[in-house]
Amino acid sequence: MKINGNYQKLEENYLFTEIALRTKKFCAANPDAPVIKLGIGDVTLPLPEIAADAIIKAFEELKHRETFRGYGPELGYGFTKAAVVDYYKNYGVELAMDEVTIGDGIGSDIANVTDLFEKGANTVLVPDPVYPLYKATSLMDGQKIVYLPCTAENSFTPAPPDCPSDMVYLCSPNNPTGATFDFEQLQQWVDYANDCSAVILYDNAYERFIEENDKPHSIFQIKGAETCAIEFGSLSKTAGFTCVRSGYTVVPMGLKANGISLNRMWQQRQTTKYNGAPYPQQRGLVAALSPEGMLQADKNIAEYKKNSALIANVLQEKGIFYSGGTNSPYIWFRCSNGMNSWAFFDFLLNEANVVGTPGVGFGACGENYFRLTTFNTYENTEEAMERIRLIIS
Repeated sequence: MKINGNYQKLEENYLFTEIALRTKKFCAANPDAPVIKLGIGDVTLPLPEIAADAIIKAFEELKHRETFRGYGPELGYGFTKAAVVDYYKNYGVELAMDEVTIGDGIGSDIANVTDLFEKGANTVLVPDPVYPLYKATSLMDGQKIVYLPCTAENSFTPAPPDCPSDMVYLCSPNNPTGATFDFEQLQQWVDYANDCSAVILYDNAYERFIEENDKPHSIFQIKGAETCAIEFGSLSKTAGFTCVRSGYTVVPMGLKANGISLNRMWQQRQTTKYNGAPYPQQRGLVAALSPEGMLQADKNIAEYKKNSALIANVLQEKGIFYSGGTNSPYIWFRCSNGMNSWAFFDFLLNEANVVGTPGVGFGACGENYFRLTTFNTYENTEEAMERIRLIIS
């Protein structure tokens, strides 16, 4: 038996597994400690009512012979893809139905789309720091990774390098830094990718949090992106679907490698290796992307933005450098007193009973930084930041 030896290159403990282990150990030793978690980016507010009702109604349909459904199409029902196409029109982007596939979230599609590329034969640009999935997937595939330093000096929005590449991971608004590309910066990346025949894998999970007009909501708002980019969208943060699991991937018809359509390859991959997103899930997606669904989802996002203000106000009061929070549900800040990321994690947990995410877990450039999410309740966030305010200088 021959196994994929690239798995041995992965870190022993996944970032969030290590956080869970340390938190569990602390809680076992301190059972009465009132721990507040601002670490993992999981939502706390309920689904938009219109989406929940659509999911319930879909399950009800399956109880009756007249409305029962069997296997669904692997690439998504037509009505679901149409809802995504209509949503993109809000940003002036025209998509064809066949350019959209429906899945169960960004994470799996980003990992699975790498099936289209030869293992161990590509140079991949990965921002540092960034969501660990990109690095882990590239390591599993045996690809050569070139890291793009994201620092305070470049406002955590790196420019294209001088060297060519084959694949580029971009996430905007970024997880973990909250930094967001403007139109000009993203145009530079699209031009770069087209010039060196690279493909941009564009993680668009947080676009609904964007509130500044000079920031694009989709890479397909950028001229030339249809020949170099794949975009991944998710309802997890947009409409609170972290339990429901729902998302979509856009692979343009104009995206080709060596004359071969990546759209066609992706459809072949999905119809062979994926059974399709469940019907009730897709009904929920359609409802969530409707005008009323977005209105209800935006009310939840507005609540999370209040938490952003709570966190930002304390950091400003203490004179601590930070980014994010404006267009993003994450706030990224420099650890106080010169502590490294894991030391600051332990400090907050022990002294304030608050769990966050060590920046170094997102990459070497994340050392001495820390991430807090805005997805807890307002009351918990307020209490957590009051505790933090009292212990940091």
